[in-house]
Amino acid sequence: MDNVSNEHGQKAIISAERLSMTIAYGAENLTILNDINLSIFPGESVAIVGSSGSGKTTLLGLLAGMDVPSQGKVWLADEELTALDEDGRARVRARKVGFVFQSFQLLPSLSALENVMLPLELKQSANAREKALELLDKTGLSHRINHRPMQLSGGEQQRVAIARAFACEPRVLFADEPTGNLDTHTGEMIIDLLFALNKEQKATLVLVTHDIELAARCDRYIELSAGEIVPEAQRHHAQQVASRKTILQAEPLPATGD
Repeated sequence: MDNVSNEHGQKAIISAERLSMTIAYGAENLTILNDINLSIFPGESVAIVGSSGSGKTTLLGLLAGMDVPSQGKVWLADEELTALDEDGRARVRARKVGFVFQSFQLLPSLSALENVMLPLELKQSANAREKALELLDKTGLSHRINHRPMQLSGGEQQRVAIARAFACEPRVLFADEPTGNLDTHTGEMIIDLLFALNKEQKATLVLVTHDIELAARCDRYIELSAGEIVPEAQRHHAQQVASRKTILQAEPLPATGD
């Protein structure tokens, strides 16, 4: 699976082979994921959808190397994550991955600017402050750079989190329910921002969502049910996503500021 290529000759940037996750639950074993095989290619945007408890967030965590499977293999950007220890996986994440979480995960004692600067400083990046300021300006927060998370709205906190995620120009961005804690209008703004920055940086985007609108913005989606990938012909959300894609393709692109 580590040498899978698409019709354009691109090698997969993320691959999973026979991935399973089982945990002890009382006297029994609970299977969360079962025999997952998938490939995601550079520059793709892919949504992982499914009902609560279907294994979406667990799959995202395994693909990002935040957890290890009970069996199977995962490759991320030419690294076999399942052959690495936690320190090794952490190094891969630091070099190649960005994250956006539903709960923002900002450090409360740091300002918006300091939160975005942090991953740049950890990488000893030159001009960390200037790069962070540029990203916060793109997210419309240049007037809030000195505010701490508790002084920001939910939408503003998520914009800081998105700026932080893109700060080190990751090859892959993982997003777990990025609009889950936001109202509809704010969520739409966050989606537009996420896709605009992702297109600009040419990253691969993998996101977990319950939101059909968000799934329809992606190039394709993977549906899980009871820990297994649903075959394309049996997808529950196929008609909804296809209908929304048709509407989105007919709509003019939103205007963006300079």
